[in-house]
Amino acid sequence: MVDFKTYYEVLNLYSDYAMVCDSADWDKWPEFFVEEGTYRLQPRENYEQHLPLCLLALDSQAMIRDRVYGVKETMYHDPYYQRHIVGIPRILALETHPRGELIRAEANYVVVRTKLDCESTVFNAGYYRDEIIRTEAGLKLLSRLCVYDSEMIANSIIYPI
Repeated sequence: MVDFKTYYEVLNLYSDYAMVCDSADWDKWPEFFVEEGTYRLQPRENYEQHLPLCLLALDSQAMIRDRVYGVKETMYHDPYYQRHIVGIPRILALETHPRGELIRAEANYVVVRTKLDCESTVFNAGYYRDEIIRTEAGLKLLSRLCVYDSEMIANSIIYPI
């Protein structure tokens, strides 16, 4: 059983993460992860069949920072806004980890994309599978796996899900 304080911190982590992604404050995105933190986007079919192929696999905070640099400085694309709608997180487990308390959690998400001259559309839907570590700076992601439902991705994924 998780205490209210821990649940509230998890809820804030999810909410703050979505707000950073929606406000395009990319320099803050890597700060949600510990140094060895991972971020992966994987189709549901591969996840359910235990196949390792991911659309995107970033294996450290340094790789996540490199992705931010790419988004801000080198990728050319039609600009768009995104809006994350994140379901209420479920705490799956509390475990002991060499770094301290490990929280396994998940939440459904939908990302709506709005191009400047178009209507808003559902861009991506799925769920997060997270491993969260308590640090001196608060809760941080040890791993975030975004399992998306559709095998078809409109265009490419530029911004974090």
